[in-house]
Amino acid sequence: MSASEHRRPVVGLTTYLQQAQTGVWDVRAGLLPAAYLEGVGGAGGIAVLLPPQPVDPGLADELLDRIDGLIITGGPDLGPDAYGQPRHPATDEPGADNRRRDEFEFALVRAALHRGMPLLGICRGAQVLNVAFGGTLHQHLPDVIGHSRHRIGNAVFATSTVRTVAGTRLAELIGPSAEVRCYHHQAIDRLGAGLIVSARDDEGVVEAIDGDPQRFPDGWVLGVQWHPEERLDDLRLFAAVVAAADAYAAARRGTVAATGGGTRP
Repeated sequence: MSASEHRRPVVGLTTYLQQAQTGVWDVRAGLLPAAYLEGVGGAGGIAVLLPPQPVDPGLADELLDRIDGLIITGGPDLGPDAYGQPRHPATDEPGADNRRRDEFEFALVRAALHRGMPLLGICRGAQVLNVAFGGTLHQHLPDVIGHSRHRIGNAVFATSTVRTVAGTRLAELIGPSAEVRCYHHQAIDRLGAGLIVSARDDEGVVEAIDGDPQRFPDGWVLGVQWHPEERLDDLRLFAAVVAAADAYAAARRGTVAATGGGTRP
């Protein structure tokens, strides 16, 4: 394929499933803030939405066959039954739509990890990654650190300083520290097997995780507790996952061509 025929990588983003209003309509909808799409598009990728849907044995693989990278986005609290805890009073009630999203995202994460597809978790998405690896969450961070500055409330994002761990993928991408936008009242507690901490804040709260390169030497797995889509003047994380998706797509095309199957349509 010539440079002029280069296909932009397709990155799938999971969405909310909830009641929403538009015009005269008030209906259940799969939706996602446009800033996520703008982050992927601004970094040179094609963004597609992946709304929660019932999971059957082949769904995740059939879906991932059609994309090159995966972003698990922010949203409501993960159901604590997924990591063996009773619900804290401050944790979102896990209604049917939220449970469907939990199941859908876990299925996508496991299938993506199995095939080595680039995977970025954002806020809730980082927590989904940790729980998928067998980790747990602090259900209400103010109980642990004594304040609610990570989630001010009323849709106002807080600004926090994160400090990366030298030698991690995240440190290579953003340097030793960064000012980030956050909105969360939960955080990673026990780290999942196969993950390493790649950033903390000044109080020791885990702010990012990488896939352990010993377990995933050729994989691209990253989760950040903050919201990079709220800082579209800094596209480094989106550019990184889009570049990883591009490399993954090229490798997949080469594998298919080598086996005589042609390229993906």
